[in-house]
Amino acid sequence: MLTTRAPLIGLALLVSACQSKPSSEVTPPAALGSPPGPAALAVATSSTPAGAPEDSATRARIGHPAPSFSLPDLDGHQVSLGDFQGKVVVLEWFNPGCPFVRAAHTKGSLVDAAQRARTAGVVWLAINSGAPGQQGHGVEANREGAKTYGLKHPVLLDEDGKVGHSYGAERTPHLFVIDAQGTLVYAGAADNSPDGEGEAPEGGQIIRYVDQALAELAAKKPVSVAFSKAYGCSVKYRK
Repeated sequence: MLTTRAPLIGLALLVSACQSKPSSEVTPPAALGSPPGPAALAVATSSTPAGAPEDSATRARIGHPAPSFSLPDLDGHQVSLGDFQGKVVVLEWFNPGCPFVRAAHTKGSLVDAAQRARTAGVVWLAINSGAPGQQGHGVEANREGAKTYGLKHPVLLDEDGKVGHSYGAERTPHLFVIDAQGTLVYAGAADNSPDGEGEAPEGGQIIRYVDQALAELAAKKPVSVAFSKAYGCSVKYRK
């Protein structure tokens, strides 16, 4: 009994730490030990969430061009997706106050993922779609978070949430991989860890979905798992 209760207690602490509505703020991940079926290979944007663009052509779909955007970084400089034409790009929805983000960046699969990707020529951008007054919002909070987690890539601020909604970003962390042709090829979790700490689910093995997608792109192979269920804190959109 002790071996089964400990992970559950740890996950419960993460959930309670996410601040505000515990029943809806965090989605604990399923054990994603096997790839999803073909029906899952579309970003979950078939229904329009509050604040999302009504035109389905402007929302992200796997196998289609990634929505363009331009957002300020923490120094106020505009960074556009179009700046990186011909490069593979990873977008990571970020909230420095989210305990799942903290776990992923201090213990889990995101500890050095961005640095390894950047060494291989991949562009990695963090995006915070939190609104003013919400957890993890603001330049100073994100600057401190970037320092704490050792982030060397840009953190972009999406205060009105338009970019987050256009991608269907629901959780922090929620990751999207865009290939060198500008096509969205992956959306979902960093891995199949049951708690964001980068450990394999019981009876299974760890699958680092983003690393896997990037390796397949580098080898000029199709991305074998294009979608997984993102887990973590809810994106703190404007209410």
